Amino acid sequence: MKVSHVAEMRSLDRRAVERYAIPAQILMENAGEAAYYVILRAFGVRNKHFVVFCGSGHNGGDGLVVARKLHSSGGVVRVLFLGHAEKFDDVVGTHYEMVKRMPIEFVRVSAENLDVVEAALQDADAVVDAIFGTGLSREVGGIYHHVIQRINESGKPVFSIDIPSGVNGDTGQVMGIAVRAHYTITFGLPKIGSMIYPGFDFGGKLVVTHISFSPELYEDDNLKVDLNMPLPLPQRARDAHKGDYGKVLFIAGAARYLGAPYFSAMSFLKAGGGLSYLATPRSLSPFIANKGSEIVFLPQEETAEGSLALSNLDRLLQIADGMDMVVLGPGISLQGETQQLAQELAARVEKPLLIDGDGLTAVAALPEVVQGRQAPTLLTPHPGEMARLTGLSVAEIQARRVDVLQEATAQWGATIVLKGAHSLIGYPGGRVSINLSGNPGMATAGSGDVLTGSIAAMFCSGYALPEAVRMGVFLHGLAGDLAAQALGEDGMVAGDILAYLPAALRHWRGHYQEMVDTFYGSLSVV
Repeated sequence: MKVSHVAEMRSLDRRAVERYAIPAQILMENAGEAAYYVILRAFGVRNKHFVVFCGSGHNGGDGLVVARKLHSSGGVVRVLFLGHAEKFDDVVGTHYEMVKRMPIEFVRVSAENLDVVEAALQDADAVVDAIFGTGLSREVGGIYHHVIQRINESGKPVFSIDIPSGVNGDTGQVMGIAVRAHYTITFGLPKIGSMIYPGFDFGGKLVVTHISFSPELYEDDNLKVDLNMPLPLPQRARDAHKGDYGKVLFIAGAARYLGAPYFSAMSFLKAGGGLSYLATPRSLSPFIANKGSEIVFLPQEETAEGSLALSNLDRLLQIADGMDMVVLGPGISLQGETQQLAQELAARVEKPLLIDGDGLTAVAALPEVVQGRQAPTLLTPHPGEMARLTGLSVAEIQARRVDVLQEATAQWGATIVLKGAHSLIGYPGGRVSINLSGNPGMATAGSGDVLTGSIAAMFCSGYALPEAVRMGVFLHGLAGDLAAQALGEDGMVAGDILAYLPAALRHWRGHYQEMVDTFYGSLSVV
């Protein structure tokens, strides 16, 4: 499913009106009716009390339609209006005239009568939030802040229209305060701000309605952002052998960094990969082998500090030539000679190359080694590493993750996974996929190393590289979700995610359609 920026959604609205002659009033009617049906199915309407908070924009107009539909089906409705009716345009004004002529209580909220908000919330069985929608561009203040705070404190079920009021539709940032909804009914397509954190945390269950848009509008190839929907897992042949599922070289590890090489190389095997080769400092190999005896070890010469020496370069390049993929960087340290080795390898390895961890620091200092590569390159930074790659602050990255990722993929000419809650996968050309699997318990040391092996395993399982990246991110998150379901999020460690990779593969294979329909699916209302 595609996901839209706010401006893209406005363009879809405009094209629906101009190309298909669908009046804007009809689009608003369809939006309000879809929201009404969600309330009817999820909560019921007859003899129940509703308070509908409306702003003066089109989101408020959608709320007026909801109020009228609730009233006509036996609900007791009170509309609390924040704004000035004279600001209604012709589209909203049409629906305002309908509501005015019905026996629906309509009260304008001001600083002088804020007590009406408390009284309405006390009487209400449920709340409809139609205050801002996606049009919000500044911090919420004044009576708007007061109303949203009281909605959240009321404890009543909340149905937000299009996006919870206070959430930025493009960035997911909370503009001072935001409604915490139980349901969000969104129109046309989900908005980026409702699918990434922190905005995602405010939306509750998401319901999508296309409000009579033609599919060519909401499936347009010019819409570059989508949800990372799982693909069918490739079947393994009954007579398969380990060579059928790839050989990957992991160049990883240094003194004091034993976990990163183990988790990255071992997760490749746990996620279905064939042969995992680990090039790591000689002194580390026996310790890692005690945990991962299934790994093929390639002990390397090391510096005085216990990291990979530059003298290994030619041998590593020779080994890489026989591999299907190379993973470079987990736990290699920031030692100067080793950073130079990483830069040389990034420039000269001719296989698909995944760069993670300390390898990202190496290439951030010398971007041309990645930008000049002919073979596919994948970077997997967390926000701190992304800051080094882009020169932006972590705060700037987190405030506009999708836009920054699109800029970075163009700059680096590489596929980039921006790790975090709802990781983003970005490709040169501007496409971005939002991954919904995973949970906060996965924010733990070593989790990203498990991700590198998962991506490599998906590539060696038969997916083309772009799909392998998406499915590796999905699998990693799914394993974390299964681990959290069994163990709880608190205290989760990378070993738990690693241990649940086989279970995630079984769940994926056995419950694929169910995941598409429910876990990842949004309900579309006609």
